Amino acid sequence: MRIYLAPMEGLLDHILRDVLTRLGGVDICVTEFLRVSGSLQPPRSFLRIAPELENGSLTHSGVPVRVQLLGSDPHFMAQNAARLATLKPTGIDLNFGCPAKTVNRHQGGAILLREPERLYAVVSAVRAAIPPDMLLSAKMRLGYDDPHRAVDCARAIRAGGAGELVVHARTKEDGYRPPAYWERIAPIKAAVNIPVVANGEIWTAEDYQRCRDISGVDDAMLGRGAVANPGLARTIKHGQDARVSWSELQPLLLEFWRLVGRHVQVKYRCGRMKQWLNYLRRTYPEAERAYQNLRTVVDPLDLERKLFGACLPRLEIAVDPV
Repeated sequence: MRIYLAPMEGLLDHILRDVLTRLGGVDICVTEFLRVSGSLQPPRSFLRIAPELENGSLTHSGVPVRVQLLGSDPHFMAQNAARLATLKPTGIDLNFGCPAKTVNRHQGGAILLREPERLYAVVSAVRAAIPPDMLLSAKMRLGYDDPHRAVDCARAIRAGGAGELVVHARTKEDGYRPPAYWERIAPIKAAVNIPVVANGEIWTAEDYQRCRDISGVDDAMLGRGAVANPGLARTIKHGQDARVSWSELQPLLLEFWRLVGRHVQVKYRCGRMKQWLNYLRRTYPEAERAYQNLRTVVDPLDLERKLFGACLPRLEIAVDPV
């Protein structure tokens, strides 16, 4: 069984990837998507979403990171994938699941699930443009507004040359509303001869077990569940004794704040910490108290004093992001 850490635009970026993977249990990370339109992106665009590329495409704790691309033009997707390949990511992932209206309006993400032939065109162009030994994976939903072509889409992605497939078990129209339809992953797994990864509504180790039993898939991708419960991957693998306590999480909150201070503009720093605490409230009563105490705080120095107290001198927060 492998546990993947999902991208979450504006939240689960390289900062939180760094922190969460230090706890163990996560085997593979995927970045937020880089939007590909009608141009060839410079190397700095890839490094912006995946600074791990300068560390062998690994997080601080050594977890491999794949870089995700989103787009619908086979030519420019192939060109950008070829350039990305020169930076030696541990894999390239293609996004066919984003439900954002703006993305779909511009023919990206889940909208392509209406036309399996377009999926094939994009995947096959990218596969031909990158080294044969570089892993190409893809992520899809069950469909745009209808799940009945999910198997056709998966087959098109496989035929194009993808070597792994993550399935978010909801359609675009379902958004993120529960439930996730794990039972619809099983026929996809049966239809393609590549590893399939289950995604959607895995908040607890018990959820993972139910997902595995229903879908028949061992590998799972965690998103919001891992943000709300940073020890979820570890607990899935090793049982409840491996759960992360609030006291064990404290050094990682400090490290997260240190990285936020280094990489995030001053006016957004408090928001980033409150955003994570808001998710952590689901697992930790202590996070609920901290969040309520900080809800109205907008000054980073004030937040530091209230949240970290005596630990503050150790943080060395940068004045400006680097």
